[in-house]
Amino acid sequence: MNRFWPAFLFLLWPASAVLGTAPPPAANPSTSVRIGYIDLQNDPRYRTDNSYTGIVFHTLGRPYPGAQLGVQDAQMIGRVIGRQFILERKSAAAAADLPALAKALIAEGDHFIIADLPAPALLKLADAVRGQPVLVMNVSAPDDSLRGADCRRNIVHLIPSESMLTDALVQYLVAKNWKDILALQGPAKEDAGEIAALQRSARKFGATVDAVRPFVLGADPRHRDENNVALMTANSDADVIFVADSGGEFARYVPFETHSPRPVVGDAGLTPLAWHWAWYENGAPQLQHRFEKLASPRRMNAGTWAAWAAVKAVTQSVMRAGGGGFSEVEQFMLGDKINIDGAKGKPMSFRPWDHQLRQPILLATADAVIAEAPLPQYLHQTNDLDTLGYDAPESACHF
Repeated sequence: MNRFWPAFLFLLWPASAVLGTAPPPAANPSTSVRIGYIDLQNDPRYRTDNSYTGIVFHTLGRPYPGAQLGVQDAQMIGRVIGRQFILERKSAAAAADLPALAKALIAEGDHFIIADLPAPALLKLADAVRGQPVLVMNVSAPDDSLRGADCRRNIVHLIPSESMLTDALVQYLVAKNWKDILALQGPAKEDAGEIAALQRSARKFGATVDAVRPFVLGADPRHRDENNVALMTANSDADVIFVADSGGEFARYVPFETHSPRPVVGDAGLTPLAWHWAWYENGAPQLQHRFEKLASPRRMNAGTWAAWAAVKAVTQSVMRAGGGGFSEVEQFMLGDKINIDGAKGKPMSFRPWDHQLRQPILLATADAVIAEAPLPQYLHQTNDLDTLGYDAPESACHF
């Protein structure tokens, strides 16, 4: 029966589009599905004034428009199943305010909270709602520790982990026989996390990190061994240069500045991502166009895709759980019957051992997707997507 849903909903689309022009009906507590959204007002990850030159190098827009698009998509299904999806956003001035905001959302009937928070704040939120009928949905913190020793049962991760990203990249490098890697590491904590994930991925797939060389920003000639790309990449026979630079300011100068002609990967050159606007298969252009219509001139990125996928996971679980309450919806979402279409070609579900969303990873340059991981030659005994990130026997997560 479930396979007929997409076609049935497609036939309803013209009527739904017309209905969508009318004001939404008043929320009925018995039929509404409330989804909360929490972020930090001054989240340092989205600052535009912390670069050396004052130039913004990344798409720093927050994931919220992705959640908005997800709710727009959900309303069509909601009209069929008699449920109304409501999204409510709250922003905390500081991490200390998160418990109070979460309490307010719970009082209003929100059982799902999309969290755009750095790792420490995410854990603070999850611990504040522990034991309550709430599921926290991480859409922006890739830290491996959140899926390992610091995991929480009431968190699900829509954004890929650091190890999923480096596993995808190293799969590609090994397939190209570029197995010797020189790594350049920035000073940020996030950069150290990338390097740790890279070293693990190299061991996993048979590559070698020949050396890790730290870099600093600036042009001080006294530190040219740490700020001059040509000097930093000399005396190396590596096949490829990996750069870990969460800020992006140093990484942009690495391609075409290396001592010898070498491909650059990581935070410059070929980059592993949850989403890229140039992906054109599996219905991706339609998703991208809907997002651009909503959030122009922005293009969908990893965070907005994760927020959209979070709402989609809730929508499918509500639909398949029938008239059940939170426990039934949560049970379906975290079970083995969920099948989320993330416009990346493979059915996605949550890993039971750490609640990470299984998903393909796109390997992209600035304006093209070069490959999708897992690559065909990398197989797994149950699900090939589990070749990316920590598999069950490796996991340090214990709920």
